[in-house]
This record gives sequence, structure tokens and C-alpha cells, in this order.
Amino acid sequence: MYMKRLTKAALSIGLCALILAGCASKEEPEPKEPILITPDEYMAQMQEQVVNRTPSLATENMFGTDYGTIEKVSYYSTTLEKDRNVNVLLPAGYDEDERYPVLYILHGYWGTEDSMVYGNDKTVENVGNAIANGEAKPMIVVFPYIFASKDMDVVDAMNDVSNAAYDNFINDLVTDLMPFIEDNYSIATGPENTAITGFSMGGRESLYIGFTRPDLFGYVGAVCPAPGTCPGLIAEDDFTFEGKDNAPWLLMITAGSNDGVVGTVPYGYNDILNNNNVTHIWQVIDNGGHDQSTVTPHMYNFIRMIFKAE
Repeated sequence: MYMKRLTKAALSIGLCALILAGCASKEEPEPKEPILITPDEYMAQMQEQVVNRTPSLATENMFGTDYGTIEKVSYYSTTLEKDRNVNVLLPAGYDEDERYPVLYILHGYWGTEDSMVYGNDKTVENVGNAIANGEAKPMIVVFPYIFASKDMDVVDAMNDVSNAAYDNFINDLVTDLMPFIEDNYSIATGPENTAITGFSMGGRESLYIGFTRPDLFGYVGAVCPAPGTCPGLIAEDDFTFEGKDNAPWLLMITAGSNDGVVGTVPYGYNDILNNNNVTHIWQVIDNGGHDQSTVTPHMYNFIRMIFKAE
């Protein structure tokens, strides 16, 4: 009896040793190589690539080109205590054994998670063609619903209550949506692999998020950004990355010269950034309005500039 017990114990110990050895033999993830280029150097390089007119074929649905897969899924927001919809664009040939950087694109006032997917700016084609032509890295693009209210599902007025709900999106994004994306998709993490941009109210929020959480977002853009980020959510003196541990490799703001909705607000952001000596790319689209005439060239440039710092 004693020998049987000993044998069983020995077998158990041996099995545990094999399991532990197997665990130990698994390859540890390789440490990330430090990115040596500075934001100033990177943006100087990117500035040379900026174009104000989108090439005609960049947003065409080209025969034989795979534009990936759009998934509409839902996640539970602990911030808002309810389910939320989000569109996720997976690149052509999405492979769970690969790790993909992530771009978050934020819609404007009155919009939904569908607005920047199926709108006239043709963002899906813009992304797909850039990847297919080797001009952008294969990436996952996330189109969230940024009206983040506990009490309302849709915006019913343009007022301070609605503005506060949009401004609350940063909490839903960081606490709920980003962990959901990481848990359910094969993504590369870290600011070097995470970008955000937005249109109009989405631009106000992308700037707010980018300046508030530079530890999460290494590439930040805004097109026709609405007023209220600075001054407003952020004091003018704080509209800087000075004194923070992180600064994005890319900060880009695009304005339309004929924008009759936000007018000169983007120019004001540009002026504050210049006064604060914050390196950024400033683009003005001649005759660009508060629509795809400005959004499309912004996306064309931004998509091709992100995730390339090394």
C-alpha cells in the first residue's frame, strides 16, 4: 500500500514537473524595440508627404481589391450600464496569429457608429486601397458610437447636456471599449499601435482624448474639429504635452477653408498649439467644407502616416 501511494505521488510530482516545464518552455513575448525617432522628427518627415487633393482612385472601389470585413458587434459598457454597438473593420486576410494596430474613427454630432463607415467620405475604400497598395499597414479600424449618455440612447438636441454626453465618451472608450477590442480581436497594444481621429464633434473628442491620454494614443488627428476642447475641456496652458511622459508621434489637424459649421475654430486650435510650441501638422483644404471635401483628404493622409514611427 505504501509503495502504491509512493508511486502515485511520484507520478503526480512527475506530471506537475512536466506541466511546469512545458509552461516554462513557452516563448515569452519579445520585448518591444524602443522607438528612437522623436515626434518632431517624425512629423517633419510626414509633413513632406501631405497632399491636399485626394487621388481619384484612392476612394474608388477597385475591382479585385479585398476591402476586409465589417462586423457590427455589441459590448457592455460598465460606464453607461448598457450594451453599445460598434463597427469593426478587419483588414483583408485578417489572421488571428497576427497582431494588428488599431485606429479609432469618431463621428460627428447626430452621427452613429455607421456614419463614418457608410458615409460619402468613403473611409472604408480609403483604408482598403492604402493597405492594398502598401501605403499603409494592415490595421483594424473601430467606428464607435460616441454619444455616451446613461439616460439617453440618441442625442435629441445640441446643448450642454448632449455635449457632456459626448465628452463622457473618453470614459466609455478607455474603461470598456478598448478592453473589449483587446479581448476579442488580435491587436497590437501600446501607443505606438493605437491611433485616433474624428470629424467635427468627433474631432473635439479625439483632441480631448489625445491630450488627456497620450499614454494610450501615439497618433492623434482631428478634421473640422468642433469648439470646446481648448479653451473648454482643456485650459490653454495645458494644451501641450510638455511635462507628460508621452507625446504622440503624430498630431494632425485639418480644416476646410469654406467650413460654414465650425468656421475658424480649427484655426484657433492651431494658434494655441503654435503659442504653446506643440509640434503638429496643420492642413487647410482649399474650398473644403464641413463634409467629405475635407474629411476625405484628411483620412487619406492620416491613414498613410500612422503606425510607421520606428
